[in-house]
Amino acid sequence: MTIAVTGATGALGSLVLDALLRTEDPASLVAVVRNESKAASLAARGVQVRVADYTDPTALKAALEGVDSLLLISSSEVGQRLAQHSNVIEAAKSAGVSHVAYTSLVNATTSEHVLAPEHKATEELLAASGLTTTILRNNWYHENYLPNLAPAKESGILLGAAGDGKVAGAARRDYADAAAVVLTTEGHEGKVYELTGDSAYDYDELATAIGEAVGRDVAYQSVSADDVTAALVEAGLDAGSAGFVATLDANTARGDLAEVDPTLAELIGRPTTPLVESLRG
Repeated sequence: MTIAVTGATGALGSLVLDALLRTEDPASLVAVVRNESKAASLAARGVQVRVADYTDPTALKAALEGVDSLLLISSSEVGQRLAQHSNVIEAAKSAGVSHVAYTSLVNATTSEHVLAPEHKATEELLAASGLTTTILRNNWYHENYLPNLAPAKESGILLGAAGDGKVAGAARRDYADAAAVVLTTEGHEGKVYELTGDSAYDYDELATAIGEAVGRDVAYQSVSADDVTAALVEAGLDAGSAGFVATLDANTARGDLAEVDPTLAELIGRPTTPLVESLRG
């Protein structure tokens, strides 16, 4: 069986390839990448490297020829995801791919999270495609908080608008290992998996974990979304990006990422990674 991974040199994709290489013949693996030079280490390990961008249907079809199972890692370009995912899905159909796993968002079809609509729409495209699918609805990545470490180390403060909302996050490697299991073992076809950490943490607990990671006391300072936006703009972020970050906090405050599900730990056969371990790197 030939397995392909899109975005194979990205933060998640590279970890999925690492996991696959622990059990699979490298020659049976296809890394679909935008920049071939970034995949040199994969090629050196015997992985097939094929170049295709999510925006290039012709290149995508060629890259997926002979592939049996595909992991479609969601695009990083928010606002352009649906069109890009549609290109991959159509290419998979044209190339005769048998099974597609997709990295979606937790509770994508019912969530009010700002990132949910494009994931929901992609799931709908997959359902209508006739392809056999597995939906991997990933919760938040612990590593999303790494940019908070430097300012928290300097100020001793984690500024946020998440209120007392909780996040049932997990390490990126946890989600990668789950994807590898789905791609290499039977019984996952047609399934929708809600993937979360073993427990949920609030921002007070996040601040404590950040403090452990950076070696100083860090306290969570709860403010409004407008205050977060203003602080980020003052720090040099453009207004649009700052507002988006504040919206993510507001989604957390509403509880969009709080639900804990045991499926991730069951798939990977171990507890999910503790938050502080991910922050320490």
